[in-house]
Amino acid sequence: MQATDSAGHGTQSTTEATRPAADGATTGAAAGDQFDFMVVSNRLPVDRCSSDETGCEDGWRRSPGGLVTALAPMMTKTDGAWVGWHGAPDETVKPFSHGGIDLIPVQLSTEDIELFYEGFSNATLWPLYHDVIAPPEFHRTWWDSYRKVNRRFADAVIRHAAEGATVWVQDYQLQLVPKLLREARPDLKIGFFNHIPFPPPEIFAQLPWRRAIIDGLLGADLVGFQRSSDAGNFMRSARRFLGASVKQQQVHVRGADGETTHIARAQAFPISIDVKQISELAKKPEVIERAQQIRRDLGNPKTILLGVDRLDYTKGIRHRLKAYEELLQDAKVTVEDATLIQVASPSRERVEQYRLLREEVEGTVGHINGTFDTMESTAVRYLHHSYPIEEMVSLYLAADVMLVTALRDGMNLVAKEYVTARTNNDGALVLSEFAGAADQLKQALLMNPHDIDGLKDTIMRAVNMQPAEASRRMRAMRKQILDHDVDLWSSDFLKALAEKVVRDDS
Repeated sequence: MQATDSAGHGTQSTTEATRPAADGATTGAAAGDQFDFMVVSNRLPVDRCSSDETGCEDGWRRSPGGLVTALAPMMTKTDGAWVGWHGAPDETVKPFSHGGIDLIPVQLSTEDIELFYEGFSNATLWPLYHDVIAPPEFHRTWWDSYRKVNRRFADAVIRHAAEGATVWVQDYQLQLVPKLLREARPDLKIGFFNHIPFPPPEIFAQLPWRRAIIDGLLGADLVGFQRSSDAGNFMRSARRFLGASVKQQQVHVRGADGETTHIARAQAFPISIDVKQISELAKKPEVIERAQQIRRDLGNPKTILLGVDRLDYTKGIRHRLKAYEELLQDAKVTVEDATLIQVASPSRERVEQYRLLREEVEGTVGHINGTFDTMESTAVRYLHHSYPIEEMVSLYLAADVMLVTALRDGMNLVAKEYVTARTNNDGALVLSEFAGAADQLKQALLMNPHDIDGLKDTIMRAVNMQPAEASRRMRAMRKQILDHDVDLWSSDFLKALAEKVVRDDS
């Protein structure tokens, strides 16, 4: 569901296996093939599948998510290729094509997954970049693996990028790649987009390898962020930790001789969703009927509240449950009149922080239901699953109130999906001010999730909102999203990347 985590893994492993192509997929880029446009992300835009699954072609199907949706049409029309891990450790897969896109797999070992992905990416960078909600860990072996894997990704690009090609690197797992590319291929036009927040210098300062990360990102011509505040944090860190010359949105990058080698720009490009897909699904009779069935299965409560998240400590699920439990204790809501559906899709379950979070959330849900359930009604319907987009849209249509209580979030596309699905301009969105979406969805009911009393008041305001006010707010939010879909996001970024930079040396 959410574009800010493109790095997830979870396919079967084939130990030390080598596949000549990809289970019968069309053979793609040969060793000497070169491309004018390349996307680089931790994961390729495909997942393994079995032949009896819907959408499966030659053992692969296109991955869901906004990034794939935004870039796939462009890549099928241009001479483009996508570089990324194919999802199984200790397995070599040769380049292949799927859905009209040339795919160049990068091989990762079980040790790489443990040290580079689960370690440095998700136990060092992820908590650090999310305001140290959980304590980050700093291990030199993790950093060594991060550098090694980033080099492997960069080498794959260097081999296949045509002269003067445009390369767009995605997200926090690959922050060293831009400089590696610039050192080896100064002819390339290099863009980078950070899908998660970028912390203020006071927090970023904790990272022992802070200079190397900033230096890596400054290899790009354009560094994109979700929010203007993230771009500002990055530029302040470049000035503080590298002594970089920062003028407006430009960072003058110097070489060893002290001369400016290039200008790296830092700008906000808030990502969006596939508006057309969500809107069309929300109007399908079978999706609408499924939404009505969900309400019937829950006993037709007066109000359905919905939370949809990866099971991650940044999402504020514990704060949401605490606020809801207190509303039940205060008799502001009752199980006869209201139900909270909490979808918590599995996430990084081998990382200790996530295992502990799951235990705590499930224990809290059990306590709430044990205290307040009746024979006929359930307080919280907890679903530890991932669901296809059709089911998610049905849930969006069934829910009267959407709860997005993130403690820190780059964007939060679930909020945008909910608003887009409300084609009748009804429903209410309770949205954390610490989610990037709050910058665009100003007509949501904004709140601070750390303020439990304030969160409770905001939930009750949403529950009791008059239809006219709900319609006015939803109409304004839907217009914002319909006018700024994921296609506009990608085209705006690439247009800015292609612009000739005028140096301001004054």
